[in-house]
Formats: sequence, C-alpha cells, structure tokens
Amino acid sequence: MSRHSIALFLAVLLGMRPVVSNADPDAAIYRLNPGDTLLISVWGEENLQSEVLVRPDGGISFPLAGEVKAAGRALSDVEAELAKKLSRYIPEPLVTVAAKQLLGNKVYVIGKVNRAGEFPINRPTDVVQALAMAGGMTPYAATGKIKVLRREGGALKAIPFDYGEIEKGRNLAQNIVLKAGDVVVVP
Repeated sequence: MSRHSIALFLAVLLGMRPVVSNADPDAAIYRLNPGDTLLISVWGEENLQSEVLVRPDGGISFPLAGEVKAAGRALSDVEAELAKKLSRYIPEPLVTVAAKQLLGNKVYVIGKVNRAGEFPINRPTDVVQALAMAGGMTPYAATGKIKVLRREGGALKAIPFDYGEIEKGRNLAQNIVLKAGDVVVVP
C-alpha cells in the first residue's frame, strides 16, 4: 500500500477531508431543503421582516414578492430573486436571507445497524460517518452489499458501497458525501 493510500485511509477514519485541487467550488455552497427555516428582512422596511419555512414543495411566500422557489438554491440566489420581485414596489431593495435552522438537511440509515433512523447533518457527511452516527453495523450486516439510495431528477438510483473495501484502504472514492434525503441501506 502506498504512503498516499495510507494517509488518505487515515484521513477518512479520522473524519478529515483531504484537500482536492480540482474540487467543484459550488459543492461547498449549502443548498436549501424543505424544512429549513429562513430569516428574511428588507433593510429600512420594518413590515418586511419574516421567519419563513421552506415548504415541502420547496417554495416560500414573502409579502409583495409572492411565491419563490427556495429548495435546491443557495441563500444568495433566493436573496437575488426576492430583491428582483420587490424592486417593483421598493427602489433598490436590500434583501437579507439568513438560515435560522437547517432542519431539512437529513440523511437516513436503515437496516442492520445499531440505531437506524433519521440523522440531521450540518456539515459534509460521507457514508462511513453516517454509519458511525447509526452506531455502526450489527454482526449480521452484509457489509459488502450496502447501498445509498438517492433521488435525482425524480428517479431513484442505488449507489453501491462496500465497507470491507474501505476497511482495507481500497476503493475510497465510493465513500461519497451524502446529500439531503439520501438513504443508506445496510442489508
């Protein structure tokens, strides 16, 4: 095993994130999810301050702006759309959108784990970390047949995960960062 592989394996075990030079800069931007609570205010407009819940359909409602799609978007995108819609009534509105609670950012771990359930994630979390949050696997778990279920564009896909490979320091790329709504299934 190379020194690089050993270092990467130890980094994964310790929960550290290796630095990747060609990483997608948008990957670090939090995308809103249904269940998140936002604080929205318009500077100088006392009546335009509100705590707003992102609805299950992904939308929010705000006075004078009406309906705005929030789920899947960055806070800055929602700010820009609200400012654009409010500009019909307020010249050059300064809109601030802040995240109060990110309760929509959850993953699920089910099957032969010690504590199956729903787990809120407030930072990038990979499969191994989610399994640790679930208290690890039972002795009867089929560690080589774990799947991550992910919905993309309305379609459900299964991403294979072999814990035995991770234990041996091989195929570390399969230890993907989970997205909100992912389900880790341990048969």
